Amino acid sequence: MFTLSEQLASVIARLKAPARQGQIGRLRRGIEKEGLRVDASGRIVQTPHPHALGAKLTHPHITTDYSEALLEYITPVYCRPADALGFLGDLHRFSYRHLGNELIWPASMPARLAGNASVPIADYGSSNIGTMKHVYRKGLDVRYGRIMQAIAGVHYNVSLPDDLWPMLREIDPQAPNASASSDADYRSSRYFGLIRHFRRNSWLLMYLFGASPAIDRSFLDGKPAPEWLEAHGSDTLLAPYATTLRMSGLGYQNKVQEQLKICFNSLSNYVGTLRHAISTPWPPYQALGVNRGDAWQQLNANILQIENEYYSDIRPKRVARHDETPSQALEARGVEYIEVRCLDLNPFLPLGVDAAQMYFLDTFLMWCLLSESPWIPDDECDHLDDNRRLVVERGRDPAMRLNIDGEPRSVADRGAEIFAELAAVAELLDSREEGSPHSESVRGLAPLLDDPSLTPSGRVMARLQSTHESFAEMMLALAHEQAEQFRSEPVDAAYQALLEELIETSHRQQGEIEAADDEGFSAFLDGYFTRAREPRAARAV
Repeated sequence: MFTLSEQLASVIARLKAPARQGQIGRLRRGIEKEGLRVDASGRIVQTPHPHALGAKLTHPHITTDYSEALLEYITPVYCRPADALGFLGDLHRFSYRHLGNELIWPASMPARLAGNASVPIADYGSSNIGTMKHVYRKGLDVRYGRIMQAIAGVHYNVSLPDDLWPMLREIDPQAPNASASSDADYRSSRYFGLIRHFRRNSWLLMYLFGASPAIDRSFLDGKPAPEWLEAHGSDTLLAPYATTLRMSGLGYQNKVQEQLKICFNSLSNYVGTLRHAISTPWPPYQALGVNRGDAWQQLNANILQIENEYYSDIRPKRVARHDETPSQALEARGVEYIEVRCLDLNPFLPLGVDAAQMYFLDTFLMWCLLSESPWIPDDECDHLDDNRRLVVERGRDPAMRLNIDGEPRSVADRGAEIFAELAAVAELLDSREEGSPHSESVRGLAPLLDDPSLTPSGRVMARLQSTHESFAEMMLALAHEQAEQFRSEPVDAAYQALLEELIETSHRQQGEIEAADDEGFSAFLDGYFTRAREPRAARAV
């Protein structure tokens, strides 16, 4: 029988009474969900973002990610998962009223492509900020190609209850006294501890929620397939035991960024490393050129064009003001929330995510916050992603072994230990709930540890093998089913009115931004990067 660590048991015990008395609020979360627009045959569309969905530069809930064809839905922040999912569902229902015969692709790995140029880069209009967003995407193209940018996923944004922080500080033996450290500094240090524990254990989320063990052959754009991929018919490539090829070397990976060695030991280190990256030229990017004639090819030739180019499975975040970069916002007022970025779309779920997964993620993140999380030394930093790579490529292989503190451990063995601790954290979180949704989510996912066929990636693989469908045929069939469902369901009347109003409002706001520009793009960009290189002193929240 596995027992909790003394430290975690002590923290949970001291928080139970305040939680039961309602002195600890609920977590707050929002969802960002991407989905590629495709035609009725499953090919990426070349049509512009529908005008009837509003202006993607200024619409707060319906925009695009990299591509003109890659829809991105952004929910408000909610305390209850059902509310976030309800809004996300109405964004889909509303969109389908304006998509004609187009479909929203249900998988993370892209639909049928016809080469790099078949992925249209998003256009945000003629304003300086819109041009910057477009040129940034052109830079991603020349650096990495467009096809990688057509991958979709779910980003899960979570902030911990405000009233939790003083309680943690009171019981934290490592916490500095109030005169030595501000509340914002303490909160940031604890969020970075959460991130470190997450980075050490994010392989578990990729095992449980990875849903991309296969790709359409067109994703490789004529390049030879890695030897660990197998052919499934003429159009599909798969890795028999993979969980999430989206997070593999085929997906969002960048060899240049690996040299940054961001190990999330402190806010100052994180901000300083990113500031160095957006200020330091990289010779291969210099060779590509920033401009070609009068046309911009990339924003600059540095390691990162802007901070958003840094890929990570989790990020510390703070809503930035109009004159700040993301790092300056963090530097000035500390971490406000965290963004989980390693989640595949679950193609069997119309929204790509459901309430049970959200409750589990909340439990996992609270576990990361409450557990001991020492700083990551250089030697560990060098191998931090090794377990993740194993699970990404071979997570459902019974013979695969993780490296846990120098010992080989199976996913089921190490996972059972983590689940025992998660059960205790779930019980704490359920003190504020009607029923026990967190505990139910942990119990519901526990069987996946011993039976990989129950995982989303296992279910995708089982369907491909039993039906002999190609990857594209399978996902297209699911896309049609989900489209029919969304088209048949009514949009909530209040959300319908809001979204209709935002169409006109967002287009008007984009026009106002374009009309207000009073400087050329080069001068605008010079001013942006001059500000970006400057440290930002702490300010009042």
